[in-house]
Order: sequence, then C-alpha cells, then structure tokens
Amino acid sequence: MTDNGKKSTLYLIDGSNYLYRAFYAIRELSNSKGFPTNALFVFTNMLMKLLRDYDPEYLAVVFDSRGPTFRHEMYEDYKANRKAMPDELSMQVPRVKEIIQAFSLPVIEEEGLEADDIIGALSRTYREKGYKVVIISGDKDMMQLVSDDVLMVDTMKDKTYDVAAVNERFGVGPDKVIDILGLAGDTSDNVPGVPGVGEKTALALIETYGSLEGVLEHTGSIKKAKLRENLETYAKQARMSRELVTIRTDAHIERDEKELYRGEPDRETLRKLFKEFEFMSFLKNLDGGEATAEGISSRVILKTAEFREFLKQLSAVKGFSLYVQLSPQDAIEGDIAGMSFCTEPGSAVYIPGGYGTGDKGDHLSIDTILAGLKPVFENEGIRKEGYDLKSVLISLWKKGISLRGPARDLMVAAYVLNPSKRDFSLEGVCRDYLDRELTPLKDLTGSASKAVSFTTVPIEKAASFACERAGSIEQLSGVLMSQIREGGFEDLFSGVEMPLIPVLASMEEKGVLIDVKLLQEMSEQLGQLMALSEKKIYELAGEEFNINSPKQLQVILFDKLKLPKGRKTKEGYSTDVDVLTFLAQSYELPAEILSYRSFAKLRSTYVDALPTMVNPRTGRIHTSYNQTVTATGRLSSSDPNLQNIPIRTMEGKRIRQAFIVPEGYEILSADYSQIELRILAHLSKDGELIQVFESGEDIHTRTASRIFGVFPELVNSDMRRQAKVINFGIIYGMSPFGLAKELGISQALAKTYIDEYFNRFREVRRYIDEVLEKARRDGFVTTLFGRRRYIPEINGRNATVRQFAERTAINTPIQGTAADIIKVAMVNIWNRMRREGLTSSMIMQVHDELVFEMPLEEKKVLTDLVKVEMEGVITLNVPLLVSIYSGKNWDEAH
Repeated sequence: MTDNGKKSTLYLIDGSNYLYRAFYAIRELSNSKGFPTNALFVFTNMLMKLLRDYDPEYLAVVFDSRGPTFRHEMYEDYKANRKAMPDELSMQVPRVKEIIQAFSLPVIEEEGLEADDIIGALSRTYREKGYKVVIISGDKDMMQLVSDDVLMVDTMKDKTYDVAAVNERFGVGPDKVIDILGLAGDTSDNVPGVPGVGEKTALALIETYGSLEGVLEHTGSIKKAKLRENLETYAKQARMSRELVTIRTDAHIERDEKELYRGEPDRETLRKLFKEFEFMSFLKNLDGGEATAEGISSRVILKTAEFREFLKQLSAVKGFSLYVQLSPQDAIEGDIAGMSFCTEPGSAVYIPGGYGTGDKGDHLSIDTILAGLKPVFENEGIRKEGYDLKSVLISLWKKGISLRGPARDLMVAAYVLNPSKRDFSLEGVCRDYLDRELTPLKDLTGSASKAVSFTTVPIEKAASFACERAGSIEQLSGVLMSQIREGGFEDLFSGVEMPLIPVLASMEEKGVLIDVKLLQEMSEQLGQLMALSEKKIYELAGEEFNINSPKQLQVILFDKLKLPKGRKTKEGYSTDVDVLTFLAQSYELPAEILSYRSFAKLRSTYVDALPTMVNPRTGRIHTSYNQTVTATGRLSSSDPNLQNIPIRTMEGKRIRQAFIVPEGYEILSADYSQIELRILAHLSKDGELIQVFESGEDIHTRTASRIFGVFPELVNSDMRRQAKVINFGIIYGMSPFGLAKELGISQALAKTYIDEYFNRFREVRRYIDEVLEKARRDGFVTTLFGRRRYIPEINGRNATVRQFAERTAINTPIQGTAADIIKVAMVNIWNRMRREGLTSSMIMQVHDELVFEMPLEEKKVLTDLVKVEMEGVITLNVPLLVSIYSGKNWDEAH
C-alpha cells in the first residue's frame, strides 16, 4: 500500500510459460555466430513492451525450478508427454536471465516448486498486504488465481482476464476452474482427468452439481451410461487431477517489497548483450530512440571564401573521412546532394551541393564545389576513408573526377572482419563497434512514396546528419583497422577487397545491353507455354483450380488424387519444390506443375522484369554487385540478380541470348573449369586427384571409374553424371541421405559410393577430418587468402544445426578460395586492360565466369590477356584451366 492510500501493483511474469511460447513463436533466428536467439528476441520484446505499456513499479520474473516437484511424487506421469527442452532453447535460458537482470528485475526460482506455485504464493502474500497483482501469463491454470485484486494478462494475445473474463472463458468463476480441469484434464501437462470428459461436458456437470465432489457424489443420477461408468471408475483419478492442477498458494516465499522494486536498467550491460545477440532495433530503443552520436560538431560551408580556405586545409592533411549523400540514393542516376569531411576527431565540415549548376549570389554550385575538390580527390598522397566507396566512385566519375591515393572502405573492412554478420549498413556497424546510434535518413526525408529529396532538408539538419556520418567513419577507421591488423587481414583487405572496388564500380557504370524485343517475344511464347501447361494440369487434375494456391493444390494432390503425402505444415501438407520433384518421378501432374512454375518464374523474374530495368539514359541494365553479402566471400548481384539465370534449360539459354553487344563488338566469356575440385586437390594434396588434373584427364570419368570399378573407357554418361554429383557433393559435405535424394538411390547405396570415394581418395578424407577438427577447436575456417568465417554452431548440441555447420566448414575454404581467386583475377585483368589501353569492358561476373564486351579488333589480345591472368592468378599444386568463348550474345559465348 502506498503512502497516499492507493494500492500499489505487483507484476509477476510467468517466465517459463513465456519463454516456451517465445521459442515457438519464431524459429530459425540466430546471430551471425550461429547462437540461437529466437526465444531471447521474442521474450525481450515482450518484456520491453510490458515495461513501456504498464510502467510497473514492482515486478518479478518467475521460472520453474529444475527437477521433480511434489506433483511428480503424486503422479509419476505428470508432464511425461512433454519432450525434453530443445537444445536451442536450453542454450538461451541463462542468457534470457542475464537480460532480465540487466533490466534490474528480480528472477525468482525455488527448488521443488513450479513457477505457478511461486506466483500463487506471491499473489496471496501481496494481496493480503494490500497490493493489486497482475499475473503475466498465457497459462489457463493461472485463471484460478484471478480475483477482484488479481488479474491475469496474456500480453502475446493482448487479452486481460478479470473474474468476468474467466467466467466467459470457462463458464464458471475462478474458484471452479480446478473442478473443470480436474474432470477434463490438461493434455499440456499430461493431467489425465476423466476419459470422455472434455471442458464442455465438465462445465455441464459442474453447473448441475456445483463442484467436482458434488459430481462424484451424484454419479448415480447421471443418465448417460458411459459417462456415469467413467466417472465412477476414474473418481480417484479425477480427484488426483484436481489436486495436480491446483496451484499452491501456501508456499513460504521470502521476498520483501525492496527486492521486487523495479530498478534502473543497466544500459551498458544491455548494450553489450543486444550487440552480442544483434538485436539492433532494441539497441536503438534503449535510449528512447534518440540518436547518441554526441561529440561530433558540424560546420556548414556556403560561401566562396570559406570554401577556398577549407580547400587549403584539406590539401595539407594526410587523410580525411568522406561522406557523400546522393539524391536519389542511386549511384547511376543520383546527384551529389552534399558532402561532409572529417579531418580530425570530433568535428566535421558539410558542403551542400543542391544549388544547381550555377552559383547563386555567394552560394556555391555543385560544379564549383567539385572543380575545387578535384585536385584533392585526385591527390595520390592523401588517404581517403569512406563507407560504400563504390557508390562514391561512380558519382564522382560521372563528374570527371577520380578518387586516387590510399583508400579505406570501412563497410568492406567490417565485412572482412566477420562476413557472417547480417547488417553492414553504416548504422549497423556504428552500433556494433562504436556503440552509437546514427540518425536514420528517413527521419529527414521520409520513406517510400512519401520520401522527399535530400536537397529539401534544412541545411542545419542536413549538416548534422552528414557530419555525424563523416565523424563516425573517422572513428570507425581507428577501431576497424586496428582489428584488421590484429587479425592478420591486411593482405585480404588491401590486396583483394579494396582493389576490387573500382573494378565493380566500372562494371556497374558500364552496364549490359539487353535485346528488349527478343524478351518481349519470349514473354509471349512463355505465356503460350503456360496456357498449354495450365490446360494440361486441369485435364490431369480433372477440374480447374488455382494452380498458385498451395491450399487448393493440396486438395487436388492429396485428397482427390490420393498421392503420397510429404512434409506436414501448419496448413496441411507441403507442396514445395522438393515434394513435387519427388512426386514427379512417379506422377505426371506434379511434373507438369513444376514446368508451369518454372515458366512463370522465368517470365516474372527475368523476361518481363529485365526490360523495365533498362536505364532510359544509357539504354543498359546496371546491376549492383554486392561485396558484403555472402558469408563465403562470393560476390552477389541484385536488381537484377544475374547469378540465378539458368544455363542448362532452353528457356535459360534464350534469356542469355537477350544479353547482347553493339554492332562491331562481341561478348567474351571466360569460365574457370572445375575450380573448386582443383582447389580441393591442392588443399588435400591427394596424389590421385592431383595426377588427374595434371594429366588433363576428366575428373568425373576418373571418379566414376574408381567408384564403379570399371575401366575409364567403359564409363557411360549416367556413371559420369553420378560421379559428378558425388564429386561436388563431397565439397558440400553431402551426407548419404543427401546423395541418395540427389541420385534417386537408396541411402545404403549412397553410403557405399561415399565410402568408396574416400577409399580411393584417402587424402581427401584426411583433409576433411582436419578441417572439422580445426573448426571445432578454433570456431572458424579460413581460405587460402586468409578470409575467415566463424562457425561456432559446429560445437552445438543440436544434431541438425551441428551437421549443417560441419557442411559449411568443409565447403567454405574451397568455395571461399574460389571466390578470392576470381576477385584477384578481376583486379589483375582490369588493371592490365587499363595499362594497355584496351577499350574492352568487363561487364559481368557470375560465379566462376567473367564476361566482357569487346570490339572485334581486340579479340585476340583480350583472349590472351584474360587466359594468362585467370590461369596465372595463383600457383596451386594443380593447373587452373579457363574455357574462353565468344559470340554476339551471352548464350553464343558459351
């Protein structure tokens, strides 16, 4: 009771109930180091919402104790139907308690008691002290505790239970809930109740006879024979069930008001925990959503005299940090709306660039600004540091300015340090390394359709925004570059990733020509194929239905046609590609649906989409090459994604025919041949593998010969196909189950194939074992170039997660080394093309393939140059081999 006579409120959170619900609310959520975070995320979100919405003065989080309770002594099978706590959840339990304690909230556990009984005892004690009590839970058992002074709130369903709401839920008041559950039982806790009695029947009985005892005393008057028989036979079980569901309120729990008082959260500890778990949205909200980039002052330069003075200062420094704001935020089409520079910690200068092409009064135009900055940008003695320098390069190139001298892209540096992280935005990296929240751009410009140009933002706000970023980049540089040096990543960062940035920028700026007319024709043809396929599907199904509706497809396949059911989902049974592919081996309808889906995907993703992506100014498509996306080091592309255009299907080949060159030019395609298997031979030092590649023999034929025990001359196409799957399956850590599925054979036979492979290539087995041992010891694997990928889940207790981690550990050094090799080759080729004055352009990179646009007169010199650089990029125990072809379009160049 408070001093003014008003009742205080104690909030009791049923931590065990909420943690389980949180775990199953979201699956497959983990941080970049593989630690599961799904229960942590949902629970923390619930807790923060509770603190925000209710602002409780007194609060505690209650958990079940480990081990048996008095209920297990009473009934051996109590909760026996519950599976053991999943490993992914048990790993999170101690960490969620750390978060609770960092919020300065008490965690209560009592040996031999469930959370229900602790909450019951505390509810009784504090209700008697004059407090109101709010129980935060979704457990219906808790409703027996509800009274005029005790409420139950299920925050996950936004439902409050007072006495009236309990009556609405059960049909009886809180005091009779245990009678209902005693009769009906509780399947979640394996409380048996009376067979044949559910809640509806239990309610009718309680309404008639008043209580469970009243029911059992009047069984003779019950007309339904089976119900009467069950009540008489299981009367003892009903009483025991009532006892099991009754929450004990008489336990002595010593917790005085001071212990339950909500203290100030330990923000420093919460920041560390949220950073570790990568809860970026929680970090942002930790300080009320306010930016915390304190300590960076900003100065705006608007006048010519100020600008000239600043240029003198900038020309004299050894290096500076740069932030360029584009509007719109598109490197190809965006204009420079402003730039900020940081030459010393804690202060930055902002130069707005949105005043058009001519000076207005004493306001500088972007042309005047860039003309003045050009000598500084092109001064090779001044170091430049930025974030996403690829976009900066493209925006400056459009103005005839190069960025020369030593350069550091802090986005790439953060990626090199840990490529498994999800967020490499400047905001995300500042959170991780500087514990700082940056003002989001949308706070200034709005977002989506309501976004306005950055040039319309008041200069004071624009300056603060841009200077905050330039200053943060300067601070990041010290932190990240120190870790780059300590981790031994300097060669990878400075020798591979940084030199690649201008190569990718030039590819994006150049773009690719597209034959729009051919794609339009193909769209019509695919539409016709889809119509024919649709008609055939309806004929095979015996009726028309929505082919794109999984629910309707389930009905056709599994209810009507009685096809074998695959994986069960919440909505019924899966109709995904794996299920349909399996069914397609025996049934025509699933095969036709797969064809229809393939046509539809190609049409929507490429054939219809590519023409809309053609830049009206350049007449070309300008994909974005992403340097900081994949965990293996491979490049990815987006808008459009060129990595996923199929190469073996007829439709995929037609799409590639739409990638063309101007008159007098050809496309040249250079593709590494079996580079990952060659890297495996080098890393494993397997004598037989090395001999195969040195002799120029076909590796798949040799593997087939060894596994199937026949002379190479007798290996047929099917044997070679299976050997190819096995060869690449080994690289990806494929299990007998996976190989069996891929080849359509039994697991036993698949295991025989794998065993025979390792029997023939013994050093490969040794190499894989060493990689796994090292990964388990170190928690990471590396490529030949020193690129590191952390795989902490390799020591996890969950077998599925651990096996995936093992496959990742086997594959990453191989695939990552292949990615590094082609990156270095790209840099070397690009530099030589510039040195030798070639007008040819590198225009695409797709997996192990480089694509060029070349004038016919440069065909021989470019072919020789590319072959020399790609095959000589690194010395391995086996030769690298490159296949080079050319043609009028991308398909013809294969």
